[in-house]
Amino acid sequence: MTKKINSILTEVLEKIEPPKKDWEIIEKSLKEFLEKLNKKIKKLKINVEVFVGGSFAKKTMIQKDEYDIDIFMRFDKQYKNQGISKLAWKILKGFSNISVIHGSRDYFKIKVTPKLDLEIIPVIKIKNIKEFENITDLSYSHVKYINKKIKSKELLNEIRIAKLFCHAHRCYGAESYINGFSGYSLELLICHYKSFLKFVKEMVKIKEKAVIDIEKHHKNKQRVLMDLNSSKLNSPIILIDPTYKQRNALAALSKETFERFQKQCKKFLKNPSIKSFEIEKTDLEKIKRMCTAQCTPNCGMKGQRKYEFILLEAKTQKQEGDIAGSKLLKFHKHLAKEIERFFDIKKKGFNYNRKKSARYFFVVKNKKEIILEGPNLNDKKNIMMFKKKHKNTFEKKKRIYAKEKINFTIEKFIVDWDSKNKRKVKEMNITELRIIRN
Repeated sequence: MTKKINSILTEVLEKIEPPKKDWEIIEKSLKEFLEKLNKKIKKLKINVEVFVGGSFAKKTMIQKDEYDIDIFMRFDKQYKNQGISKLAWKILKGFSNISVIHGSRDYFKIKVTPKLDLEIIPVIKIKNIKEFENITDLSYSHVKYINKKIKSKELLNEIRIAKLFCHAHRCYGAESYINGFSGYSLELLICHYKSFLKFVKEMVKIKEKAVIDIEKHHKNKQRVLMDLNSSKLNSPIILIDPTYKQRNALAALSKETFERFQKQCKKFLKNPSIKSFEIEKTDLEKIKRMCTAQCTPNCGMKGQRKYEFILLEAKTQKQEGDIAGSKLLKFHKHLAKEIERFFDIKKKGFNYNRKKSARYFFVVKNKKEIILEGPNLNDKKNIMMFKKKHKNTFEKKKRIYAKEKINFTIEKFIVDWDSKNKRKVKEMNITELRIIRN
């Protein structure tokens, strides 16, 4: 089995490198931007140095449909209280296709091509780790640490393989609509385990909260749980940042994402395949065909469809990226709970386009009948109102209940629900919810 896995990983490596054309665009765009940026800095006489970070600087970049290059502007400590985001904007003002990304500290995005974004992040230049004000101030230390650890091309390749695997299964990214592994956390884990295969094998073993302290900053697991802020302990794995012992580098990883990741790891170990490194696109046409299939003669539904399919699009005016994505995902989860009151959900999907809209699909089966809980039998006034609203009622354990037939389709439910909940939808920052009919 190991031989087969190694053969697959060798094949993966041949596809993992960004194509020569992509590299040329990235390097040319980066060179032109840095020349222009440094010229502007010199003109304004601002004490700031520029360095390229992220996976590009660490040489761990993988082939993707879209690339983000992190560029850090390290401002001298003399500007600490002047608002370095405003200073950065002063320098960047006049650059084409630039947008401001609001966060704990504003940063900037420049759209160079449809496939390439430059993200310019202002940070404070610190000598002592304890001086950091924002997590981005540690980025320079992260690049230095990883570059020091990666001493061979083999280890570099193992990191790329791990990133591609997580990317294929939508587990790559610390954004709140992904809640997965950041690039830095994967680099740390592969440096720790030495190979992708060992990493995968160790991950499937985790059944309860795990602590990984690469540099042994803490005495034991108990000390970690006591020393770290409780908000940093919610992830299934606590990965102590080697550059700052009070930070969990995997704080963004959710239980849901990790369980999905573990499932894919087990699947790969049991049946290794090159497909494990390819993004599995949802075949909506296939799902729709399944839904339109008629029931078998003995299913008791008299020729009705087994399931219903619906495809929706939700839009928001929130800032594209992490903010818009998290709002759209939150609404998807809320809508799923509302649907579950009347339908059994067989399958569902969420696809965010990294802009200001997302698509949801649901495959559902009508519950036919649901039980609604009413007021306590002592509450005469509300019992009368409940009986007025619901015809088929019954009493159980000092409370009244009603049986309600579900005779509407999922499409009718969505239309009615959206109409009745306009205020709620608006409060959740959703500007439009529409049914997509193909």
